Amino acid sequence: MTFAIDGLEPRPVVVEADLRSGLPAFTVVGLADRAVSEARERVRAAILNSGFEFPLRRLTVNLAPAHLRKAGPGFDLAIACAILAASGQLSAEALVRVAVFGELSLSGTVRPCRGALAVAEGARRASITGLIVPRERAREARLVDGVEVLGVGCLAELPAALRGETLPEADEAGEDDDAQREGAVPGPDLADVRGHAGAIAALTVAAAGGHNLLLTGPPGTGKTMLARRLPSILPPLGRAEALEVTRIHSVAGLHDGSGLVRARPFRAPHHTISPSGLVGGGTVPTPGEATLAHRGVLFLDELSEFGRGSLEALRQPLEDGHVAIVRGQRIDRFPTRFALVAATNPCPCGRGGQACRCAEPDLARHRRRLSGPLLDRIDLAVPVERPTGEDLLAPPVASSAQVRERVIGARELQAERAGRACGPANAELPSRDLQRAVAITAAASRSLSRTYDRGGLSARGRDRALRVARTIADLDGSGEVQERHVAEALGYRHDGEAVARTR
Repeated sequence: MTFAIDGLEPRPVVVEADLRSGLPAFTVVGLADRAVSEARERVRAAILNSGFEFPLRRLTVNLAPAHLRKAGPGFDLAIACAILAASGQLSAEALVRVAVFGELSLSGTVRPCRGALAVAEGARRASITGLIVPRERAREARLVDGVEVLGVGCLAELPAALRGETLPEADEAGEDDDAQREGAVPGPDLADVRGHAGAIAALTVAAAGGHNLLLTGPPGTGKTMLARRLPSILPPLGRAEALEVTRIHSVAGLHDGSGLVRARPFRAPHHTISPSGLVGGGTVPTPGEATLAHRGVLFLDELSEFGRGSLEALRQPLEDGHVAIVRGQRIDRFPTRFALVAATNPCPCGRGGQACRCAEPDLARHRRRLSGPLLDRIDLAVPVERPTGEDLLAPPVASSAQVRERVIGARELQAERAGRACGPANAELPSRDLQRAVAITAAASRSLSRTYDRGGLSARGRDRALRVARTIADLDGSGEVQERHVAEALGYRHDGEAVARTR
C-alpha cells in the first residue's frame, strides 16, 4: 500500500501487479499522471541495477481506487515492491503489513519526495503500523506517533527492512538543537526600529490577537521594516500547530525533512501574483501563499499594486479560515488561518496630505483598488509617519523579546478562557462564543453600540472591533473589556475618521 496526496490529504492507494504469459510489456493503469506513467522506466532500471530480476512477461500495475488522481514520483517504490512481490523476489506477506513511499533513481537509490509527514498520518489513520520512506525523510515521518518508520537509502535495502534488520540512519539533529530553535526569537528585532511607538503598539495588538493589520504611509517611513519584525514577537507554535504547518510545507516541497517547523511562517508574495497563486488552485489544485502562511503571517507589500481579482479572492479565506477549490466535481480544502499584514502608500505619488501632487481622478482610481469589503476585514489600520531626526537618534521603544513576553501572556489568557492548552486567538473566536469570551462592561457596550447605531461600523466591523478590544484588555491584564479598550479598538479601525465623527 502507498498514499496519494490529494490537496493536503493522504488517500490510501493499493498497488497491484499482475504477471502473465505474453509478449513483454509494462502498463500502469489507475488515472496516473505523466510522472507516474514514467515510473515504468525508472522502476525497470532500478530493479535491474539493484541486483533483482525484472520479469520479461506481460506486466500490468493497477493503482486503486481508479477514480483517484495519482500524481508525482512517490509511487515508484510501491510499484517496484508490487513487481518484486508478484515475481516472488519479495515476501508478499511482509508487504501487507507496511506502507511504502518514495521515488527511485535509475541506480536504485531511494530519493526523498514531498509529503512524507502526510503519508505517515495517512498510515496511522489506516491502522498501518509500519512505513518505509526515503532515509532523508524518516525523521519527518517519525513526528507521527503510532507508526514505526523505516528509512531506506536504496531498493537493495528493502528485503533487510522487511525482515526488521537494523539499517543506517541519516544524520539527525538532537533534542537540544530542537529546543534551541524553539526558544529562539526569529528574524529581525524591534530594537532596530526608531520612533513609531504607535505602530509598534498596533503590531503588539496584532500579534497578541492574530488580527489583520494595514500600515499606510509615504515611501521609506518604515512600513516594510515594521511588518518584517512581526514574526519576532509572535508566540511559538504549539505541537499541534507545528505539525499542521510542517505537513503543509512538506506537501509544498518547502520542508527539508528535518524535525518540526518551529517558526511561524512569514510569506511575502510579489504584487504580480495571480489569484490562484495567492489562495491556491490550478488544474491539479495546490496550496497558495495564503495556505503556506497558515498559522503565521501573509505580508502584502504595496497592497494597492496587487490585482483586484487577487485581493478579492482573499475575502473568503480571511473570513472562514479555509479556502475551497473546486475542480472537476472534486473539492480540495486548504487551511488559511493567517494574520494579514499589508502596507500601502496613501496615494499614487506616495506623499499624501498637502504635499500630494495627484489629481482627483488618480486618487479615485487609487481608492477603488481596495474594496470596502476587503478593508472591512482589516482590524487595525495605522498611519506610519516619517520619523523626526530626534526619533532616529533616540533609543529603541522596545525589543522583540520584551514585546514577545507580553504577547505570550495575552495568548495564555486566551487559551485559559477557551479551556485548552492552545486555544484560538481572539481574531479566530466564532461569533457564537464572542459575547461569552469578551466580558464587556456596560459603559463599554454602550460606547460600541452608539458607534454602530450611528453608522460608523458594519455588523462585521462591530464584531472585529470587539475582538480587538478583548485583545487590548488581555495585554492590559484586565478581565473585563472597559470603555478605554473599546475606544482604542475603534481608533484602530480603517474607518476611524467616520467613527470619530459619530462620537
